[in-house]
Parts: sequence; structure tokens; C-alpha cells
Amino acid sequence: MTETGVVVILVFIIASGLLFALSNGLHDASSVVATFISCRAATPRQAIALASVFGLLGAVFGGDQVASTVSGVIDLPAQTQLLPVLLSAILGATLWNLVTWRLGIPSSSTHALIGGIIGAILVSHGPQHVLWGLAELFGPSHEVTGMVKVVVFLLASPFIGFILGFFFEKLSDLILRNAKFTVNRWLIRLQWIISALLSYNHGANDTQKMIGLIALALASAGAAPAGSAPLWAKICAGAVMFAGTMMGGWSIMKTIGRRIYKLRPVNSLNSQLSASASVIAANWFGAPVSTTHVVVGSVMGVGSADRYKMVNWSIAKEIVVAWVVTIPLSAGVSAAVYFLVSMLPGLK
Repeated sequence: MTETGVVVILVFIIASGLLFALSNGLHDASSVVATFISCRAATPRQAIALASVFGLLGAVFGGDQVASTVSGVIDLPAQTQLLPVLLSAILGATLWNLVTWRLGIPSSSTHALIGGIIGAILVSHGPQHVLWGLAELFGPSHEVTGMVKVVVFLLASPFIGFILGFFFEKLSDLILRNAKFTVNRWLIRLQWIISALLSYNHGANDTQKMIGLIALALASAGAAPAGSAPLWAKICAGAVMFAGTMMGGWSIMKTIGRRIYKLRPVNSLNSQLSASASVIAANWFGAPVSTTHVVVGSVMGVGSADRYKMVNWSIAKEIVVAWVVTIPLSAGVSAAVYFLVSMLPGLK
């Protein structure tokens, strides 16, 4: 690959990475404030502003554990040959994000990105260059790493959100069984704090995924030392996700906040508590999870504990289908993008 080709493709990687962060802000940040808005604890403008500010803070100060996990699933040396793979993975995930955002489907940006990585590596270097983590899991150390770690947490996180949502709803029923209607004022005030906490941890988790790939691209191009994410990358990714959140994914908010279950302030608070606990735990373990998955799971758990028959399970099925197909379809898109990228002059 020529020096000019390296510079050009690095610029495209950073630009497409920031575009992915923008689409991530539209997608997952919409789910963060969906319940907050639907129960009328805040206006859309207030909720979006809160999520944007605290999401930006999470992106800058939320640590690097998740970034290391995402970049660690790629079993390839940080050399220039990796750059077309990273570009194809990011573009494939971004295209899928934009399509599902346009259709109002609360798909997972994390699923899309993992699918993009898998698809690009499979067609460029083969399956042996994806760190699946199976050998480590069944080896002497029984270490959970690579794709095993990613998939385990992606699958477990919505169920954890569901269980915690169910638990918090039952617990609040017990604690507030004799409460007066005025308690809703305190429940609404508490939601501002919990929503800010959820937004911070969303920024710390979701933005780190792209920051990890940008850092890997910089190392592959020789523009930065390996294993470090420069501060400017964190600020840029956080700022772009801030912009995406401010733009608002209104159709996704309506799906999560209104079409699954009609939420009251106590339901919304319980959903936010369970989602926050799940994402905080994921950040602690350095595991990339889908905030959309977690929030949807928590809403279903709250609804099931409150009035099971009033949960719109047909919407839930549509969402589950979107989750299932995201990885293979985004992998296919990124594979197609790689074939196009590999034909560009200067990349051989």
C-alpha cells in the first residue's frame, strides 16, 4: 500500500467512524431517554439535552476497557493491511445503522459493529483471524475473551435488564403500596438523576467501541502507539455522538417508550434503574453491550411485573428478529464493502 493510500484510507476510517458514532447517537441514545420522555418526566428537548451532555462526559472519562475488548477480537497485526478491513467493518455497520434508524427499528449498533468486523475479516483473511475465544474458554485458564466475551454479554444483557426490571417493579409495588399520588413528583425527580447516570454509562460503553477501532487504525498506519486511544479521538467521538443524540431518533423513542408498554413514572424509574445497573456492570467488566437491548429488556421486565397481558409482545418479537438478523446482515454488507474497497487504486 502506498503512503498516500495509507493517509487516504486512514482519513476515511476516522470519518466513517465518526459517522458511525453519529448513527449510534441516533440509535442507542434514543433508547436511553425513551421511557424518560414517554412517562412525561421530561420534555423531549430536556431529555435529549441531558442525555447528550452526560453521554459526552462518559465518552471522554469512561475508561478504555470496552475499547480494548472490541479491538481485541481482531487477530491481525496492526499493520497497513488491516486498514481496508477496519474501513469495511465500520462502513458496513454504519450503513446498517442508518437503514434501521430510517425504518424506526431499535436495532443494536453493537451487533452491527461486531457483524461488520466479522464480515470484513472473513472475506479478507479468513475465519482464523477472528479471535473467537473458544480455545481460551475451553483451555486450562477457562478465560472468557474475544468473541465469546462479546456474545455472552450481548445475549445476557437484555435478560439481566428484564430480570432487574421485574424485580424493581415488584419491589416498588411493595414499598409504595400505601403511597399517595404526590409520590410521583419524587419519582420524576429521581428519574433525572438515574437518566443522567444511564446516559453517562451509555457514552462510556458505546463510544468506546468506535474509539477502540480508530486507535487500532492509527496504530496500523503508524500514527500513534498501539494500545492507546488519543484524547482527541475520545472528544471527537463523544462530540459526534452528542450531535446524534441532539438530532433525536424519534421513531425509535416511540417504539420503546410507547409501543411496548404504557409506562407510568414508577415504571420508567424501574426501567432506568435496571438498565443503568446492567450497563454499569458491563463497563466494569469491559464488555460491549447494546444499550437498546438492555432498555428494551428492562421495559419488558417492568411491564411483565406490572400487567403482563398489557405488554405488546408482537413488537417485542419484531425487535428480537431485528437483533438476530443484525450480525449476519451487517457482516454481509461489510463483506460487500470490502470487495469494493479492495479494488481502489493504491491499496495493494
